[in-house]
Amino acid sequence: MALINLNHTDDGYDAYDACPARSVQQETAVGAGAQILLLALLGTAIGMGTAGWLTGLAFAFASWAVLSRALHRSRLPSFGPANRVTLGRATLVGGVTALVADSFRSAPPLSLLVGLTAVALILDGVDGRVARRTGTSTPLGARFDMEVDAFLILVLSVYVALDLGPWVLLIGGMRYVFVAAARVWPWLTAPLPPSTARKTVAALQGVLLLLAGAELLPRLGNAGVVAVALGLLVWSFGRDVRWLWRRSRVPAAPVTAVRELVAQ
Repeated sequence: MALINLNHTDDGYDAYDACPARSVQQETAVGAGAQILLLALLGTAIGMGTAGWLTGLAFAFASWAVLSRALHRSRLPSFGPANRVTLGRATLVGGVTALVADSFRSAPPLSLLVGLTAVALILDGVDGRVARRTGTSTPLGARFDMEVDAFLILVLSVYVALDLGPWVLLIGGMRYVFVAAARVWPWLTAPLPPSTARKTVAALQGVLLLLAGAELLPRLGNAGVVAVALGLLVWSFGRDVRWLWRRSRVPAAPVTAVRELVAQ
């Protein structure tokens, strides 16, 4: 999908636009290939069943399609080092997704599941730093990072729910419920102020779910860990929704008043 500027007819200019776009799209294809390779390795190592294979392949194809479309719209000149780290995380998340889907058939090797998840969680703190240090932060990169995080939390909540019950799914589903609610109440789409507490709570979700899934604690202890994670998440979402609701009640300044203020 070459991004060619149709408003210019100069061949050299079109070629200049098309080459970076083609390179960016090739990186997403490499990511999909890496995902399939990881699935092949997992399938060979553990004898993964049909559900694991189909889920993993569906994740690889969906990730490639959505990311390719987003890159096409954003017209990024290059994929960027931070996005490469996030793409690597997405590959690991695809492997975790396949293992969790296969767990409905038989319990996956716990060390393998924990290992892939732990590396994905560790890399979550890497891509943001890389983006800031290289000056390559973009809205697309931030959204890509957020979606990978959200899906990993959803997958982990499904896995832990197999043992502790469906209430754990509230953790993985809360963000998607928020997105769906924003379609009904547009005031939920307003940008939120930066918050260290929000970032900390979001990071803890994966760590606490992984701790519960690793079965290092007795069942009651795992339930307590997940309950803490859910309580923190409810508090964080509740605080943000309250802030957005209050902001929506503040009347916007009239355009004429703003112009008069600027003119003074």
